[in-house]
Amino acid sequence: MLTYQYLNLTSVLQINKTQDLVMDVLLLLLALMVAALPCLSVVESRKSPVLNSFQYCAVSCRAFGASITDFGGVGDGTTLNTNVFQTAIDHLSQYSSNGGSQLYVPPGKWLTGSFNLTSHFTLFLHKDAVILASQDENDWPVIDPLPSYGRGRDTQGGRFSSLIFGTNLTDVVITGDNGTLDGQGDLWWQKFHNGELKYTRPYLIEIMYSTNVQISNLVLLNSPSWNVHPVYSSNVIVQGITILAPVHSPNTDGINPDSCTNTRIEDCYIVSGDDCVAVKSGWDEYGIAYGMPTKQLVIRRLTCISPTSAVIALGSEMSGGIQDVRAEDIVAINTESGVRIKTAVGRGGYVKDIYVRRMTMKTMKWAFWMTGNYGSHADNNFDPNALPVIQNINYRDMVAENVTIAATLEGLSNAPFTGICISNVTIELAKKAKKVPWTCTDVAGISSGVTPAPCDLLQDQGPEKIGACTFPESPLPIDDVEVQTCTYFRKL
Repeated sequence: MLTYQYLNLTSVLQINKTQDLVMDVLLLLLALMVAALPCLSVVESRKSPVLNSFQYCAVSCRAFGASITDFGGVGDGTTLNTNVFQTAIDHLSQYSSNGGSQLYVPPGKWLTGSFNLTSHFTLFLHKDAVILASQDENDWPVIDPLPSYGRGRDTQGGRFSSLIFGTNLTDVVITGDNGTLDGQGDLWWQKFHNGELKYTRPYLIEIMYSTNVQISNLVLLNSPSWNVHPVYSSNVIVQGITILAPVHSPNTDGINPDSCTNTRIEDCYIVSGDDCVAVKSGWDEYGIAYGMPTKQLVIRRLTCISPTSAVIALGSEMSGGIQDVRAEDIVAINTESGVRIKTAVGRGGYVKDIYVRRMTMKTMKWAFWMTGNYGSHADNNFDPNALPVIQNINYRDMVAENVTIAATLEGLSNAPFTGICISNVTIELAKKAKKVPWTCTDVAGISSGVTPAPCDLLQDQGPEKIGACTFPESPLPIDDVEVQTCTYFRKL
């Protein structure tokens, strides 16, 4: 599987030939091995095109199971299986109160449009299974815009339903043995660039108004837009996901927790044309009115490549608030910025209690970037008096090399960003780095043990305060959720 992933990388990365390719490759392979650590192995009971049983790891196990072939599915890459998937899931939903059910997708290319999941349900993809997204717009139902956004992200009005969609669910698992979701996004990207979209592009996975969600051990390719979007949900685990898209594909964000509580993102490898992880909570007056923050979020062991965007972005749609985000053991390669806070006048909301540690960055434009002038409003009805609050931002124990700009920290004159703490950070500037590595306006905070020396607005506390920036040691509730060994049986 490592070989397969690396071959895909060669088609999506645009690596500068002057970089240290040996180090890049070593870091890539290390990242792939880390991503393979969660429960990936499937123990097959017999060598057969159709498996009657096998074992895998998930948060919840199921009492009943079936294969998509039991419902007439054809995995030839050309036969449309949308109705087959929906019929299978609707049939299996009868077991939701009797031990739950699982749907197995065997080897093959399973062409389909959007389909909806059910509660107490597992969708499992064999390592050689590819769910192939239809390129016919008629296979994608149009649904309402998110209430916290007021419109689609690409266009006014509605949006196309995601490839795998679910709403008002409890206990849903989307997993596999590194099976693949292929969004075939190029057609959608062309429509976006040509201004031909009637509605906002679909995502690969979107789960709304749900609780106890696991998305794990999958490869996601060429999404039309965002890849994984849990929204208005709680108790969400995204683990062992590989996301690959061309680095110039539009808005192919990796994982976007949006107005979610108690979320864990770990052991993921992402190459994308936008932010690898974008934390959100609604847009301008719509997000303020909806008032649902993203909070209690853990991000760990993430590797990101995104030359035009951030490893972790907070915002810009943060009008419902973002609080208590903990990120650690992060690797960034050839990425625009490490951590970026994006907001604007009219957003309202807050970004506070943010903790990042043990981050390694190689070939970056910025290590740190904060801006209060991001713009990009839902409409012209935003409240100019709705000012964002940015406070208690902690970055520590980081190393970066070949960096053009150490940091650009730009708050708002009438709403300064406060409580910024940066400690034990070493940034090695590129040969053609900006002459002034730090730019700071309308911010306040402290620093300790930072090279090159930060701006005066981050008051140097001296080397004895190198541990000044905090990181919570007590676990969040989602950290206590563990997977178990489950067995798939063909049982109806």
